[in-house]
Amino acid sequence: MKGVSFVQHTKLTNVAGRIRYISSEEEQEYLYAVYDTAPEGFWQELARENQRDYKRSGTSGNCIEARELIIALPKVYFEKGPPHQDILEYFVDGFKNKYDVECTAALHHNHDRTNYHIHLIFSERRLLAEPEVKIAKRNMYYDPQGKHLRTAKEAKDADGNLLPGCRMIPKGEPYETHIFEKKDPIFKGKAFTEEVKEFMTDLINTPLPEQLHMKTFPKNGPYMATRKVGKHNPMAAEIKEQNHLKDEWNRQMMTAEAMGIPEENLKMVKTELITKPVSASIIQSNGAKDPQSFREILLSAVKTLRVMVSKTKKMGLETRREAWGEALKDFIEACAELAKQVVLPIVERGRER
Repeated sequence: MKGVSFVQHTKLTNVAGRIRYISSEEEQEYLYAVYDTAPEGFWQELARENQRDYKRSGTSGNCIEARELIIALPKVYFEKGPPHQDILEYFVDGFKNKYDVECTAALHHNHDRTNYHIHLIFSERRLLAEPEVKIAKRNMYYDPQGKHLRTAKEAKDADGNLLPGCRMIPKGEPYETHIFEKKDPIFKGKAFTEEVKEFMTDLINTPLPEQLHMKTFPKNGPYMATRKVGKHNPMAAEIKEQNHLKDEWNRQMMTAEAMGIPEENLKMVKTELITKPVSASIIQSNGAKDPQSFREILLSAVKTLRVMVSKTKKMGLETRREAWGEALKDFIEACAELAKQVVLPIVERGRER
């Protein structure tokens, strides 16, 4: 049974702070290596230019200064792999060579030393060969937030004086300087996230023997994705419990897959045991998601799947598919019973609310 790779893609609104955090020996209990491909001062200038451009745009929300990948590595890399620094540079250089952007990264273990992983921060913008300086063709006026004003009247009072906080850049003076290209739109699309997961999984697998190869988490497949538990998350205990049940679900699915059960059958099991009951509970609750209801559905689903796998496992290799088919008939009946025991009480609770 092959393991499933984990690659998470996130946006960063404070790249300098994030870099300090992932590379700090004080903050990280198990920090093994740090690697930066960018020239000195690059990340500070990147953040500064991103913030200036964002302010000029007048867009609401938060400015995205850079992006980050979190890449989980198999235990074999820690136990039998090359030196930590070589591992980190292998992945960072691989990413930089493919996407031609600067990176900074750190290699860690989590607190319990169960997750050996890389934090890879990368820029969406590339340095220009020469700085681009824009010269004012007329007097230019800006409001206190730095937004360009179309006319001088917007920046002056009745006496012709600049309003408090407003400023003017005279004709012939530089009004805007860029040292970076515009953001590469490739990093904004969902396609990039899927592509980079495949790419990083290939990098993970290249040095490993075939029996240790990882695979990407199958989109719309029979497995369930776990959620990261962030610091100070008020739902941390709840998420951990859900993750525990999802891990058990995935283990049972991997066992069924290894026994030769067709993927379509496995996806059908997930649909009937999880997708449909969850959808029904949300509809009956007027669109509200109830973590407790989800837990009950997931718990019942795991129990049912465990029984199906256990019964099928006892059969010989030549009869397992047939045995699974028989279990599937029982399973459909179990789904009807599950609806009575789990979904209907959830619906009733939704009506009471």
